[in-house]
Order: sequence, then structure tokens, then C-alpha cells
Amino acid sequence: MTAPTPAPTPARTAVRAGVRRGLTELRQSFTNAADLTSHLLWPALLLAVLFLLRDRDFGASGLPFGTLVLPGVLGMNIAMGMVMMSQNLTADREDGTLLRARATPHGIRGYLIGKVVSVGGGLIADLAIFLVPGLLIVDGLVLGAAAWPTLGWVVVLGVLATLPVGAVLGSLISSSRAQGLVQLPVLGAVAISGIFHPVTALPDAVQWLARLTPVYWLGHGTRSALLPAEAAAAAEIGGSWRLWETAGVLGLWAVAGLALAPVVLRRMARPPSRSAVDARPERAQRRSGGAIRAVRAVPG
Repeated sequence: MTAPTPAPTPARTAVRAGVRRGLTELRQSFTNAADLTSHLLWPALLLAVLFLLRDRDFGASGLPFGTLVLPGVLGMNIAMGMVMMSQNLTADREDGTLLRARATPHGIRGYLIGKVVSVGGGLIADLAIFLVPGLLIVDGLVLGAAAWPTLGWVVVLGVLATLPVGAVLGSLISSSRAQGLVQLPVLGAVAISGIFHPVTALPDAVQWLARLTPVYWLGHGTRSALLPAEAAAAAEIGGSWRLWETAGVLGLWAVAGLALAPVVLRRMARPPSRSAVDARPERAQRRSGGAIRAVRAVPG
């Protein structure tokens, strides 16, 4: 006689619901014309840049500049997922989706998992759209048996390390009008990360700051998977690929983000107080009044 199958716990049910929701949103993003255009446009633009840079050598490395840029583009796109995650979160907060998720048992956890699946899946699809033709454009990449597993775990860990950070950043933004504030720290991290230039050319203090961010390790990991060690590793900190350190730092960011993001989202998704609701019409009136006065002040 077989033992009865235990009933699924609420937490497990929320996780399964989140995965299903994320896969549904991912599928819809490839059937919607506007989203599909976005999936195809940015890889096409990046491929055009890569084509123009394919024959330019970079310094004494002997590698074409386009070859060095391709892994950096992969890392940068994953890092920009933080901005996409923040935008999704802000939109869902404004239309009440996040508040409804909070009202169900473990709903915030399921919501976060769903967003990681949908946004992360879209990012990985965009990377594939860019990478496959990119491999035909540039030369000098290492495409041996170890390249693809390394690139795979770097991309997966990078997605898990960055998207929860994007959720936390989005929770600090009160409205979609302030979304530009999220891009500032993300672009700052990209600028010092060494994704498109050797980080060893920067001051030591900036190098240490870069190594505290997941963006640096994303670029380091994608370069280690696709670039030849004898030509490219010399420009890295320590002159070698540090794969164990890469996995450890990205793993720590992933664990910390996945643990912190649900707590922050639950606090952010609290229903507004009565006083805050009553103050909204007054704030909207002040904004519209200021816009009208600005229009009237324009000569003619």
C-alpha cells in the first residue's frame, strides 16, 4: 500500500505559481509586437556596432576590439536587467499587482520568482539573439568544450545576482517618474566595472570598489569563458581568471538579494494610510497647477 502524497505547502505552491506566472509573461513578451521589437532591436544595434569594430586591434593584446567587446556586451546586458526589474516593479506597484500579491500567502515570494523567471528569461533570450550571429562576425574567441559550461553558469548566477538587486532598487523609487534615479547607480557600476576597458587601468581604490559589485564579476566571468587566457588574462587583476572567486561573489550576491528582496517588497507593498490617500489629489493638483503656470509663462 503506497503512502498518500503529502499536500503541497503554501510556500511550495507560491513558488510553482511564480514560475508559471513568469513563463506566461515570458511567452507573452515574444507574442506582443512591441515587446518582440524590443527583443530584436537592441541585439541588432549591438551587432551593427560589433561589425564596425571587428577589425580594429586593441593595444598590444593582438585581439580585435570587437572580440573584446562581445563578452562585455553580454555582461552589460545582464547588469542592465536591474533597470528592467526596477521598471517592472514600479509599474506593478502603481497598478496594484504588488499589493494583491502581498494579500496571498507567500505571494511576494511567488511574485519575485515570477519576475526573475520572466525578466531573466527575456535577458537570456536577448543574449542568445546577439551571441549566435556575433560569433560569426568576430574572430579570436575561445569556443572549446569548457567555454559553454562556464558561460552558462556565469549567466545564470549573474541573473540571480542582479535581478533581486534591481527589485530592491525599485522599492526605493516612489513612482515611474523617478525611474531615472535607478539608472544612475547601475550605469556608475558599469562605468567602473572594466566591462569595456581593463579595470587595471583605473586607480587602486576604484578597482576595489568595482570588485564589490556584481557587475565587475559578470564581465570578468564572460571574458574568462570566451577570451584566450594567454592574450586577455594579463589585463585582469592578478593576471589570471579567478573562476572560484567569480562564482563565490556572484553566489553571495544572489543569496543576499533573494533573501532581502522579499522582505523589502513586503514592506513596500503595505496599503497606503488614509492620510496618504487623502493627500494624493492635493499633490496631483499642485503638479498640474505648476505645469499650467509654466506653460503660461512661455512667451507668445
